[in-house]
Amino acid sequence: MAANHPIFEKSNRRIFGLALVILALDQFTKRLVLGSISEGDEKIIIPGFFNLAHRANTGAAWSMFTGNNTLLAFIAIAALVALFLTRRHFSADRLSGQIAFGLIFGGIIGNLTDRLLPGRHAVVDFLHFYLHRRGSYEPLDFPAFNVADSAICTGVALIFIITWKNEHAPKPAESSK
Repeated sequence: MAANHPIFEKSNRRIFGLALVILALDQFTKRLVLGSISEGDEKIIIPGFFNLAHRANTGAAWSMFTGNNTLLAFIAIAALVALFLTRRHFSADRLSGQIAFGLIFGGIIGNLTDRLLPGRHAVVDFLHFYLHRRGSYEPLDFPAFNVADSAICTGVALIFIITWKNEHAPKPAESSK
């Protein structure tokens, strides 16, 4: 490919650069968890609020569609392609859009890597937040998640904000004819 090919535009380089940073951070933190916490175990960090855990998730968010790892890998690949092809419609030419897409692409590729790695075939989730409520023996328990999940959610939230701002921005007055 020629260096002046559109794939090498500054906006795409920023998106891919941030995606690589997110991917590296995601895989690094997952390696730390795999090397220090047995699957299904947790280490208490802040009692009554936060634990580091080791969960193998073959489903999607909140373990929905558990056991569909291969299907979810194909969906992730399709999502990457669709998002890449439509990124111009979501302000990928602006820094905020580039950050959003870098976060989303890095997160999707991070979880996809887990699904495709030999011997793993499941997303490693490890951040487990929960709250003990007064008068209740049952904690308010949130599903464990990871760096990739956080990046995806943050990127999607940015896309919503960008889209909302674009739709509510003052429109230039139509010129009189």
